[in-house]
Amino acid sequence: MPETRLVKLGNLAAIVRSKNAGPYRLTLDALFDRDDLYSAVSKSKSLTRESVARAYGVDPSMISSFFEVPVARAFKVTFVRPHAQCSLGESDVYGMQQHVPLMNMLIPVPSSISEYHDV
Repeated sequence: MPETRLVKLGNLAAIVRSKNAGPYRLTLDALFDRDDLYSAVSKSKSLTRESVARAYGVDPSMISSFFEVPVARAFKVTFVRPHAQCSLGESDVYGMQQHVPLMNMLIPVPSSISEYHDV
């Protein structure tokens, strides 16, 4: 088995973002500009519905969809917002500041992958 090291998802993906998916849901995207980086994350099996739920401190049942889109070199996750958009206690109306836990997830990748994005 090849030697691996842990790298933050934000250093592997070209784009990690969050956005509204209506007033009750948020969507997270991790988009890759290189096949080898996308493939390494996909093969690691460490980006899952359960691992994203852990990173966000929510029950996996709150993740309403989790898609891996190979043709787009992307992972897409949608989950129920902790607070409805514009409701009392909600702090990010546009959902644009919710990507950091995803970006900070540690992914084991082969040590042979030496070039990746510096954040």
